[in-house]
Amino acid sequence: MTTAPAPAPQPALRPVRGIGLGGGLAANILNMVGIGPFITIPLAISAMGGPQAMLGWLVGAVLCAYDGLVWAELGSAFPRSGGPYHYLLHAFGPARLGRLFSFLYLWQSLLIGPLSIASGTVGLAQYASFLAPDMKPWHMMAIAAAVCLVNTALLYRDIRSIQRLSIAITVVVVAACLWIVFSGALHFDAKLAFDFPEGSFKPTGAFWMGMGSATLIAVYDYGGYNNVCMIGEEIKNPGRTIPRAVLLSIAIVALLYLGLNLSILGTLPWQTAQKSGAVVADFMQVIYGRWGGVVVSVLILIASWGSALVVLLGFSRVPYTAAVDGRFFRPFARLHPTGRFPTVSLLFMGVASAIACFFSLADLIAVLIVIQTLFQFTAQCVAVVMLRRQGAAAPGQFRMPLYPLPVIITIAGWLYIVATSQPRHIAIGIGMLALGVAIYLAQSRREGAWPFRVPAWRAP
Repeated sequence: MTTAPAPAPQPALRPVRGIGLGGGLAANILNMVGIGPFITIPLAISAMGGPQAMLGWLVGAVLCAYDGLVWAELGSAFPRSGGPYHYLLHAFGPARLGRLFSFLYLWQSLLIGPLSIASGTVGLAQYASFLAPDMKPWHMMAIAAAVCLVNTALLYRDIRSIQRLSIAITVVVVAACLWIVFSGALHFDAKLAFDFPEGSFKPTGAFWMGMGSATLIAVYDYGGYNNVCMIGEEIKNPGRTIPRAVLLSIAIVALLYLGLNLSILGTLPWQTAQKSGAVVADFMQVIYGRWGGVVVSVLILIASWGSALVVLLGFSRVPYTAAVDGRFFRPFARLHPTGRFPTVSLLFMGVASAIACFFSLADLIAVLIVIQTLFQFTAQCVAVVMLRRQGAAAPGQFRMPLYPLPVIITIAGWLYIVATSQPRHIAIGIGMLALGVAIYLAQSRREGAWPFRVPAWRAP
């Protein structure tokens, strides 16, 4: 009697590499051009007390360009879902400090992901008040939370259909920004745009603190050029596509933001702009009347919705990749059987972001940047140096020009932003860092992992 041969083992499900350069640019640009610039321009003007706030946008653009080189090199080296988790793990050693740093990235992502998504949807709801002035605060919170849940449902599908949707929204967003810039250029008044108060550039303590605050706001608005790295396992030809998507998106958005700022400052007095709750809508209403404010508000709502969508897409991959590595709860490693996207991880991030919508926007933004800087951004700069010293470069891997200058400038920029932040936001960041280390140590002690050692008599 013969026995039937055992069936061949089925290959493990893996994400689909379905996103090209267009989709990668869309994922980044939509993340970057969300609600941010449309609600934070008044905050930056107020922080510096005049149109010299443009300095913050310029410094932020330079810092993000150098940081983009860091992301481009790391993303090219490790095109994996949840990118920074792998960068830190391999740079600092999978059996040593890399275990701690990758866990801290996972820990901060469980906080930063919902905060980042919520900041976009809360801003969206606030801008909707231009269309419905009688809206109450709890209405805005409910709208913001509902958008998070709707986006979760929209992302519960094959990545290729999401690419088509994100490209279409990006075209609308860029067209809206160009319309705003073009309208401002036709009505530009240099006396308004450069109406600097007396002593605006005097290098006092207040000036440096104000520029630090304005730069923090700008960095928040530029943030998102790394989104393509978060979905690296779903990118076609990642060694070339990821660096191009990162660096091109920074250049495109920097030009759009500088144009937006100049257009507004050259049309509205900065004293009026800094008090506006919907500054772009007010600006377009001055030029075109009520219909202009309404149309641009609708376009901004589309932009902020699309941004929240792709931010959720990126962060939903972080718990998934940690679970695949056995470093997080096993259910988070589940992929949809046909769509092959993370299911539990996506649902968790979507629900957590809806809950985070009940915090204030200003605190969401400040805590977001401080925690990311303390947990991740500076560590990634060191990771590039560590990987360079290890000398393990893949064929065709992107290498940043002028190394190590971009790394040095990036670290200095991040430290400056933290040093000029509010003490309570720094305290929250340090507290969350300490709590993350404590949780890691408790888990490692239980598992006998680094820095603890399993006694010989207990070894298998």
